[in-house]
Amino acid sequence: MTRRILHIIPTLDRSGAEKQLVMLAGGLPRDEFDVHVFALTRGGPLAAELSQRQIPLTVIGKEWQFDPTAYYRLRRQIARLKPDLVQTWMFTANAYGRAAALAAGVRNIVAGERCVDPWKQWRHLAIDRYFARRTAAIVVNSRGVQEFYAAKGLPADKFRLIYNGIGPAPPSPVTRAQLLGELGLPSEARIIGAVGRLWPQKRIKDLIWASDLLKAIRNDVHLLIIGDGPQRQTLERYRRLCRIDDKVHFLGARDDMPRLMPHFDLLWLASGYEGLPNVVMEAMASAVPVVATDIWGNRELVVHGETGYLVPVGDRAGLARYANKILDDSELARRLGIAGRERIAAEFAIDAMVERHAALYREILG
Repeated sequence: MTRRILHIIPTLDRSGAEKQLVMLAGGLPRDEFDVHVFALTRGGPLAAELSQRQIPLTVIGKEWQFDPTAYYRLRRQIARLKPDLVQTWMFTANAYGRAAALAAGVRNIVAGERCVDPWKQWRHLAIDRYFARRTAAIVVNSRGVQEFYAAKGLPADKFRLIYNGIGPAPPSPVTRAQLLGELGLPSEARIIGAVGRLWPQKRIKDLIWASDLLKAIRNDVHLLIIGDGPQRQTLERYRRLCRIDDKVHFLGARDDMPRLMPHFDLLWLASGYEGLPNVVMEAMASAVPVVATDIWGNRELVVHGETGYLVPVGDRAGLARYANKILDDSELARRLGIAGRERIAAEFAIDAMVERHAALYREILG
């Protein structure tokens, strides 16, 4: 018998949780699960991928932080669909989605906590704790997320650790020389990539500062900052103040990361907190060495000295030092890259992520 599964997520922007949802929805066996997706606020670029996989999508159209009208629309749509199980993703969908699912009479609810969230205040955590008691399971994507929420009072017996999944990286359709020419960079340029939303969590200022340190000892390094967000103008002004406009390049949001990533000499991630960052997984799958902050999530992916290097949060000199070490030693870079790719293939495959979710649904639905 086919069981109907409804996923509720805030948007279908090209971000980590959204990518995981699309891979999961497309990977669940169709003869066992009838999968639907609701986007609470809006669609986004990943809506096209759901359409290609023939997965029905409904956009609820939530407009305000507190939007009773959107809540009633959501509850009505859930009641119409009659899902056997609802899985919600991230805080807004966890709150609205679980409330609406319960009101619509759904008995089986799974929530997803995807990141360590120090921004949450007492009222957010009170909502999390309230709904946790009415939730069959809480899926977390790293031990760090599990430890964070257990310390905030969510019931430990509800957690299910399911790591993110990622497939093999496709080869880039352009050569390195073509990419450098497209970006207007010299043929001898060494590329460091930084990918993510431009907001305080990502600590992009640390990367700009680290680039300035590298510029003092070598003249071939260029940092590509890929992504957009509320801090962009502030960060561009900071780049000007550092007088490093010639070495730090803001490329904005891009939909062609598989085309760019294989040509990175290394990836930097300076975040103060994460869940299980997709961009690190994507870099490792492309055999790109990673230098990242020593936090949960990063620590579960990057094995220090084997697949990349970890530095304390805010250690700009450490970011520069390990980058220079990798750039100076092609054999080290090759070894780190191969080890990273093998680790992703062995421990973070899409099939394993999908099967663990399917097993959880079977356990809950009986």
